[in-house]
Amino acid sequence: MIAAKINQPINTGNKKIIVFTAFADTANYLYNILKSWYAQEFGLDCALICGGATQTTLGKNDYDSILVNFSPLSKNRAKMSSVKETKDIDLLIATDCISEGQNLQDCDTLINYDIHWNPVRIIQRFGRIDRLGSNNEFIQLVNFWPTPDLDNYINLKARVESRMALVDMTATGEDNILNAEPLHDLVENELNYRNQQLLKLKDEVLDLEDMDEGLSLTDFTMDDFRIELSNFLDAHKKHLHDSPLGLYAVVPAPGGEYAAIHGGRVFSETEKEIIKPGVIFCLKQKQEAEGNAAINPLSPYFLAYIGTDGAVRYNYTHARHILEIYRLLCQGVASPYQKLCELFNAETDYCEKMADYADLLKKAADEILSVFKKRSAHKLTSERGALIAPLKQQLDNLNQFELITWLIVK
Repeated sequence: MIAAKINQPINTGNKKIIVFTAFADTANYLYNILKSWYAQEFGLDCALICGGATQTTLGKNDYDSILVNFSPLSKNRAKMSSVKETKDIDLLIATDCISEGQNLQDCDTLINYDIHWNPVRIIQRFGRIDRLGSNNEFIQLVNFWPTPDLDNYINLKARVESRMALVDMTATGEDNILNAEPLHDLVENELNYRNQQLLKLKDEVLDLEDMDEGLSLTDFTMDDFRIELSNFLDAHKKHLHDSPLGLYAVVPAPGGEYAAIHGGRVFSETEKEIIKPGVIFCLKQKQEAEGNAAINPLSPYFLAYIGTDGAVRYNYTHARHILEIYRLLCQGVASPYQKLCELFNAETDYCEKMADYADLLKKAADEILSVFKKRSAHKLTSERGALIAPLKQQLDNLNQFELITWLIVK
């Protein structure tokens, strides 16, 4: 593949390749096997980075110098007066010590020599070259799968990982090893979810956001909402304090049957496509939730936007998206939409027949619980020193929530 890439580059003149492997022994093996052949066959330079060890056939043999010489444009080598090197490293063999936080978009080809058990790591590796500022018209990701019988590999690693996670959890002394069944279910759910992702990667390239594995800080840097909330609290503190739980309102969907009720407000086609009829629920966890902040930074509150078809459009991990929708539909509206209120009252017999909405609430809560468990298990299976809340504080059923407010989108 290296020879084919050099002889027929996917971008004119670009010979650069990153080869990732999960193991330092494998990385060292590949480097030692390839470096002489690579130099003799093509007259090019290569390098190795794995943990605390580095090797290179060009320039200084240290972590930063190797990356600068491998990706001189993205690293602004020309502006570094201390770097005199003019040649490039074109082949970089590395472990996951460079899989996060590095701009290496001079390169246009990445090969996963082995598949990491966590599919998110695969996407993080690809993110080294799939970045803004790339001058490449095309980039490619190549995965070497470990065996034709992938299911056997996945089943083996699932057994190993679930056992490791259970050992780690029970080693804290907070849980009874004789009653490990709930933990077993937690871990198994997460591993099955990740296995599905891994299998999906065989046929398509997934976006990191699609992996649903970690909370993005950008989702929770919501200073604009906090400022608006602070101002509103100052002006309406007593009114809010005296208000009961479960308050609701009804608003028209921008592209729905009652969109004309919005009056002269103009919505984009994207907004019409995203904001469909359904309900936005705000729930609060009843019991102590201090240990759950690592899983839900908005703890103890949870937001969920569910469509009338029962499909959860956004769960609590996308709080900012839900709040943007909430603000778009409600901000500046001083009085209820009378026609929608009358329609809602007719449908529910003035809130006497709420089975449909109760069903949506249960489905929204089930989605919250499912994602919460996946994230809890992910911490166990990805961080050997991870601690999560005791089982009695973890979410398990709908009765652990109270309904704060809900917005019906018609």
